[in-house]
Amino acid sequence: MSDDLIARVRACQLCQAALPREPRPIVQFHPTARLLIAGQAPGLRAHEAGQPFLDASGERLRTWLGLDKTQFYDPSQVAIIPMGFCYPGRAASGDAPPRPECASTWRVPLLEQLTSVQLTLIIGRHALNWHWPEATDLTHAVRAGLNNNRQALPHPSPRNNVWLKRHPWFETDILPPLQQAVSKAIGEQS
Repeated sequence: MSDDLIARVRACQLCQAALPREPRPIVQFHPTARLLIAGQAPGLRAHEAGQPFLDASGERLRTWLGLDKTQFYDPSQVAIIPMGFCYPGRAASGDAPPRPECASTWRVPLLEQLTSVQLTLIIGRHALNWHWPEATDLTHAVRAGLNNNRQALPHPSPRNNVWLKRHPWFETDILPPLQQAVSKAIGEQS
């Protein structure tokens, strides 16, 4: 089932008319993945390369998680399923929000296939609304730490440097237990 599902996701053209470029759905998926990264939508560099988090945001995220590129891009360990699968274009303060068609069409069938997930990382407000709808805001959700095998994170974009400076507790209080949880989830020795 999962191979057919992924083939259909990668061939998706649902929101073609609303996108600034040809659709290029980007997901990293294997049913055995133990870590789920629920992000926003691919950026332009990811769209061009066909690989998620292939920019400064990805470098920072891998550092936060304590993963190297080999671990991070191993779909049998890490599933990366953004809220929108295609680059949504630019907005006034960065990339546009993810197109809603992806989540409403593909999210439930994909998540149902991920039966081994031990930890879900929720990146950004759109992912938070889906995976932790009762959270009042992103900062409070991040500050809550690990909660029911999920952890909210600010987007790792350099655009969030101000947020990171305002919230030094993120690096001191959140990242060390997060790295331990990631290591445990993907089966590494702590």
